Amino acid sequence: MGAGHTHQLYRPGDTVIHRLPPQCKLVAVAAFAVVVVATPREAFWAFGVYVLLLAAVAATARVPARFLLRRMVIEVPFVIFAVALPIIGLGERVEVLGLSLSAEGLWAAWNILAKATLGVVASILLAATTEPRTMLLGAQRLRLPQTLVQIAMFMLRYMDVILDEMRRMRVARESRGFVARDVRHLPVLAKSAGALFIRSYERGERVHLAMLSRGYTGSMPVIDDLRASARTWATAALLPMAALATAVLSWSLS
Repeated sequence: MGAGHTHQLYRPGDTVIHRLPPQCKLVAVAAFAVVVVATPREAFWAFGVYVLLLAAVAATARVPARFLLRRMVIEVPFVIFAVALPIIGLGERVEVLGLSLSAEGLWAAWNILAKATLGVVASILLAATTEPRTMLLGAQRLRLPQTLVQIAMFMLRYMDVILDEMRRMRVARESRGFVARDVRHLPVLAKSAGALFIRSYERGERVHLAMLSRGYTGSMPVIDDLRASARTWATAALLPMAALATAVLSWSLS
């Protein structure tokens, strides 16, 4: 568990953002998301300010726009849902490019797209500047339940092991001439899933026994120095505090 564990969302670097303790970044992103959600949907200029704030963070962390755009694909379901709202929405209708759309649906679509996009970008920046294992250690520093943190750590550690096992099983099936093409092949895939579950369970038992024999008592030793000073907290607070000032101004003008 002490070994590094990289992820495709993480972008190694040595910037001010990368060096911030993970607990500071977690709190900053959570606070930023809360402020964004609480912003009135009519304050278009406020959302523009939020975009500039995130752009400044991305520039400081040296995270290119292409990197962010590729990983924003996860937002596609929200986009589809938001696009459908003006069409299926009720209430007053307005004409837009020859289409009769719901006025309230348009506002709801804008509200979802703007706030969800900002939240997704903030989360991607967090993942791009923080190693997954370090992020979990930061959550542990924030006094999240120890059991949940340990489960997440083991899942992160052994996910690649399970995926490799799945790939080996797929290669074994295909080397014997099996290729899933229709529903008739579902029983074979179901048996493969069952075999994978049993192998994973047995591997988990062996790993647990090995850890107990080495003195595991329910928590892993933390060898990283994740202490946060007042200066690092102040640096991390720049983003949510700037967003809060923008939101307060938008509330006063609305």
